[in-house]
Parts: sequence; structure tokens; C-alpha cells
Amino acid sequence: MSELTYREGVIRALGEELERDDRVLLIGEDVGAAGGVFQATAGLFDRFGPSRVRDTPISEQAIVGCALGASVTGLRPVAEIMFADFAGVCFDQIANQLAKYRYMTGGQTAVPVTIRMANGGGVGFAAQHSQAVENWFLNVPGLKICVPGTAADAYGLLKAAIRDDNPVLVFEHKQLYPERGSVPDGDNGLVEIGRAAVVRSGSDITVVATQLMRQRALAAAELLAAEGIDVEVVDPRTLVPLDLETIVGSVAKTGRLVCVQECPPGGSWGATVVAAVVEQAWESLDMRPRLVSGDETPIPYAGSLEDAWLPSVDRVVGALRDVATE
Repeated sequence: MSELTYREGVIRALGEELERDDRVLLIGEDVGAAGGVFQATAGLFDRFGPSRVRDTPISEQAIVGCALGASVTGLRPVAEIMFADFAGVCFDQIANQLAKYRYMTGGQTAVPVTIRMANGGGVGFAAQHSQAVENWFLNVPGLKICVPGTAADAYGLLKAAIRDDNPVLVFEHKQLYPERGSVPDGDNGLVEIGRAAVVRSGSDITVVATQLMRQRALAAAELLAAEGIDVEVVDPRTLVPLDLETIVGSVAKTGRLVCVQECPPGGSWGATVVAAVVEQAWESLDMRPRLVSGDETPIPYAGSLEDAWLPSVDRVVGALRDVATE
């Protein structure tokens, strides 16, 4: 085990996979000598050189198109989109090309592309650089979606994504880069794509949360424990494939479900979980599920307004307390 930051987990995963397999290469804006705008590729250019760690023009369409072309010729590219919001610029390349290429060729070629994106708010980057955009891709078959919330998951899911023969989107939360945690070394740290984690056991309420909201849900659970409310926290870790078995199993135990997410409620992963649990485990529910989310507005720039927009620990505590006493 090593004690690493979330950022260091990303760097270690990239370095080990570049070392393990000479087909792996890293491409993106400023990923080379600059080490990435969030320093999440620092040191890799010096270790592996410009043929393996390549800076690209400022063109997200070109980055993803290059990654797709490289993958079908036998390479295993890792492409960085500097801010997840910029996925809108290359949405066609991801949704209509990358996601469908293996299907359109009848499985004649694998598409081992990993796309890393800095995701989420809370750091004052305003409406066009602060969104949690994983929901944009929920309705695009052919993509796997990873949302690591700890240093160990940032490390283990990224390694698993790079080894996968299908396109995988890995969303790295900007606010989590400095967070520290224990990370298993080497292949012991691989995290299976499609396997949720029960990160806190409890008997009264199931909370499903990812990334920054996982941290806030855990903080809320500890506060409520003093009131005798026992909260179970489940982190899906991957949204596609989604481990509904673990979530439904938790709800069967607690009888209550609250999903906590950073994004607006409409068309979201939390809404998907609520719908699936209602369909598959209706008789296990003692009351209606709840969805705690961001508002249906762009994310504000002003710090006080952004704080109000994001679900806070206090807001999560309030929702859980209401559910527990209803």
C-alpha cells in the first residue's frame, strides 16, 4: 500500500501502463512538458519522451479522432480532454464514431481508447468549466463510464480502463486531485469496471453518491450517526456498466434510498438509479426515493452562489434526516 493523492494515483496509473505496454500512448493539450493543466501527467514526458506522451493542437475533435484512428491500428491511446465541459466540442467524435466503431465493423476491431476528463465544480471555474458532464453520455451505448471518488479508485479504474478493449470515459474530479488515500500497489490495485463499493455500512438509509458527493455523503453519515441514524453509503464507481445488484441489495436492507449527485436532476444517473430501484425493488422501499442534486441552472461563478448550487453536507444531512423521520 502507498499513501497517494488522487492526482498521484492518476500519474502512477499512467506511468505503470506506459511502462507495461509499449502500445499505450498519452495525447492531449499540454500533457507533455507542462505536465497537464492540473499537473495530472507531471513527469511522464521526461520518462517516456515525445513519442509516447504527445502534446496536441487545441482541437478536441482532432484529439479524439486521432485516438480512434490509433486504436484501430493496434495502439492503446489515452486521450485527455482538459475540461470535461469541452467534450461538447467533440461530442460527435465520441458519441457517433468512438462509441459505435466496434459495432459498425461487426466486432472486427477493438477500440481500446481511454478518454480522461477533469470534471465537476467547486473550484470557481464558472459555468463552462465546472460541469459534471458524465450524464451527457448515459444514452450512448458503446461507452463505459468511470467516476472515481478516491485515490485508490482513480488509480485502479484508470489502469482497468487502459486495459479494456472498449472505449472508456474516465472522469477525474478537479476538487479531488489533492485528496489523499491508501492505494494498493500494482495489479492488486486494479478496480473492476462495473463493481460498486459499499464504503460505509448502515441499516437505516441507503445513500448512493459518486466523487465529491461521496465525500459529502460520508461526512453527512458521520454527523447523523450521533443522532442514531445509521446510513449506508454506496459508491457505484462506474455508471456504465452500473452495479444495480449492489444498490438493490442495500435498499433491500435499509428500505430507503437517497441519491446525491452534483449535476441537475433531469436525465441524470441519479434519476436512472431511482427509476431502476423502483422497478426492481419496489416492495423493498418503505417510502419514496429522494434525489439530492444541483439546480436546473448553469453553475454560478461567484463562490457563495456556487457553494449554494452544489449539494452541501448540511443539505444532505437535512434530506437524510427527513427520510429517516418520515
